Amino acid sequence: MAFEGLSQKLQSIFKSLTGRGKLSESDVKLAMREVRMALLEADVNFMVAKDFIAKVTERAIGSEILDSLTPGQQVIKIVNEELVALMGATHSKIAVSPNPPTVIMLCGLQGAGKTTMSAKLGGWLKKQGKNPLLVACDIYRPAAIDQLKVVGAKLNLTVFDKGTQNPVKTAAEAVDYAKLYLYDTVILDTAGRLHIDEELMEELHKIKEKVKPTEILLTVDAMTGQDAVNVAKSFDEKLGIDGVILTKLDGDTRGGAAVSVRAVTGKPIKLCGTGEKLTDIEAFYPDRMASRILGMGDVLSLIEKAQEQFSDQNTEELEKKFRTQQFDLQDFLEQFAQMKKLGSLGDIMKMLPGIDSSKINPEDLDDKRISRMEAIILSMTPRERRNPDVLNASRRKRIAAGSGTTVQEINQLIKQFESTKQMMKQFGKMKGKSRFKMPF
Repeated sequence: MAFEGLSQKLQSIFKSLTGRGKLSESDVKLAMREVRMALLEADVNFMVAKDFIAKVTERAIGSEILDSLTPGQQVIKIVNEELVALMGATHSKIAVSPNPPTVIMLCGLQGAGKTTMSAKLGGWLKKQGKNPLLVACDIYRPAAIDQLKVVGAKLNLTVFDKGTQNPVKTAAEAVDYAKLYLYDTVILDTAGRLHIDEELMEELHKIKEKVKPTEILLTVDAMTGQDAVNVAKSFDEKLGIDGVILTKLDGDTRGGAAVSVRAVTGKPIKLCGTGEKLTDIEAFYPDRMASRILGMGDVLSLIEKAQEQFSDQNTEELEKKFRTQQFDLQDFLEQFAQMKKLGSLGDIMKMLPGIDSSKINPEDLDDKRISRMEAIILSMTPRERRNPDVLNASRRKRIAAGSGTTVQEINQLIKQFESTKQMMKQFGKMKGKSRFKMPF
């Protein structure tokens, strides 16, 4: 996951600070040198890292920090605030045209994931009530048009294409088509190159002049690190972009692009790709990203993901079952399926505050464990799922044989099920006494 190395190093540095009752100026400067090295190793732009450390150091050696009762926590607070400011301070939304359709032009180098991101963006906007039209303007890369059709079909999105016709003409016709058939958003998947060249920029300029896009968003591969920042700077200088979409932010990337791109280009990161699935796209929130980097979790994003997967009706039915003690193993099985939609266990754990990922046993975050628990429940009869109390020794042996597991694993599942019931029973009592509502 992005930032994992940077996050662990920063947490280690700050742990040494918070363990002291008082900090000297030399303590702060030593810690900031280590922070700077961690940022540079994460491929953060050198000047960005230098300016960041200077600002944090200036604030951290003030009397309000050195004389504070919790100096270590105060330093972390300053680092968090400066990180947020570095990445843009506030969430930058995609602009909407007052006169539909809104035209979003995606550009970038070949291999950045632009075509897939076009579909992801379309699906993301569709969930928000928009009616997007995908437009195939990449006539150079083999099978680019077919790829857009395939990913578009998976999300039930209409794809407008005119084969190898001039992309400028295709873009203009697509906008007219959108107006005629009431599509409120047009997403242009433009051609990329292996490197920035005049031919690429000239074509993009012509499309820009012809359709006057509401937003020009540059798609950059976060795994390219500092190169992503250089690409963003070049595109902005030659074309004029409105924002950046970072793809592959879930990969083995050092995260430097996310930290640097706003400071270098002055243009905000608006969206990020967080996985291979077509639903793995998120709005970019600088404050939430800073919290993730510093190991403070990101509960808001986790709750938003949960709310997307759990309807109000399902939540109410689940709460009712908890309150009336009707929650059974069939319901438990359905919750596994819902939880898998939120992402891997490792990603979920990293969104929870106060959890040191370096101390988590990898076996505890093995997604195969969920699959094994699902196999156990699926090997039970309907009666056994409704009433786990009937699961005697012989039944458990039969279920273990049928699911390819062990009796010990079945015992652990039943224990976990009972613990969940007990915990949710307490939540139900809290809800009855206040306005408390379970997030999922």
